[in-house]
Amino acid sequence: MIDQVKTRNPNTTVVIVGMQFPIAALYSEYVATFVKIFGELAQKNHAALVPNLLEGVVGDPKLNLPDRIHPNAAGHKVLMENVWRVVEPIAWEVGSK
Repeated sequence: MIDQVKTRNPNTTVVIVGMQFPIAALYSEYVATFVKIFGELAQKNHAALVPNLLEGVVGDPKLNLPDRIHPNAAGHKVLMENVWRVVEPIAWEVGSK
């Protein structure tokens, strides 16, 4: 997908959004490999990286639905802030051209 986008518009800035899960202690090798993929993909494609979309949300009952897995409205606000920290400088750069 990244290759197709870059072929059509080589000046496109790609943003990779990574995730980490609290089950790391149970499946540490699997989780480590999973987390590593996002960074490698970003590096390979000269893309910006949001290392952990769920930072600050996982494990906080005030930010999750009763299933304790999916973010509620307040949790989604934190997710947006996590992404915006990476996207805002890109937006400013693109807007200044």
